[in-house]
Amino acid sequence: MKIDPDNKADLSAQIAEAIRDAIVSGQLIVDERLPSEAELADHFAVSRPTVREALKRLAAQSLIRTQRGAFGGAFVNRLSYPEAYGQQITTATLLLSMNSISFDTACEARYALERACTPLAAQRRTPDTLATMRAEIHRQGQPGLTDESFCASDVAFHRALVDSAGNPVLSYQLAGAVEAMQPLMNMITFTARSREAIVGLHTRIADALACSDAEAAQTALTELEAYTLTLGRDVMAARAPK
Repeated sequence: MKIDPDNKADLSAQIAEAIRDAIVSGQLIVDERLPSEAELADHFAVSRPTVREALKRLAAQSLIRTQRGAFGGAFVNRLSYPEAYGQQITTATLLLSMNSISFDTACEARYALERACTPLAAQRRTPDTLATMRAEIHRQGQPGLTDESFCASDVAFHRALVDSAGNPVLSYQLAGAVEAMQPLMNMITFTARSREAIVGLHTRIADALACSDAEAAQTALTELEAYTLTLGRDVMAARAPK
């Protein structure tokens, strides 16, 4: 593990990257104890506070865990997909907000990704994922449901659709698409959209998956995308200065 002391980048960031690369490459394996702070400081020729900051960065990414006691220290963590979901959502949300991604671009990406997992969802949907989708459809039809709760239910419905594919890698990859892009689109369209229209399209999607009809599910998703795009463009046109 090496760093470039002449590099102007933050030394703690360089150390964190070097250790992360060692974990990814397999030089450091799951549950292996890292050298002590003093040993790492000597190895990288930096101060212990710099090493400590690097370890905090790695812990924040769930790449390492720390234990106290005589047999404590920093250990390589076994990262799970559920643990990584939050980071994926946070990263996607930041990218969308900081880079001014257009509504059309976000909508196109999100529905393209969701349609891609639909054939697997049609094959592998389980009673539990279908029950979740049906429960959210029922919830969305309640007259007293707030806009915030409707939006949360909308996200939960599409999360269940993605999880129906039964592929944790897809679920992880689409976590940002569904749980970052979907709220962004909801924020723009919630005042103009018809709940009845959304519920109708959601029902068609759930019915198609229940019948293992991937084509029908993709058709309904395409119609939902077109409806969402139209709403977004209409809302933004109305907000534009005259």
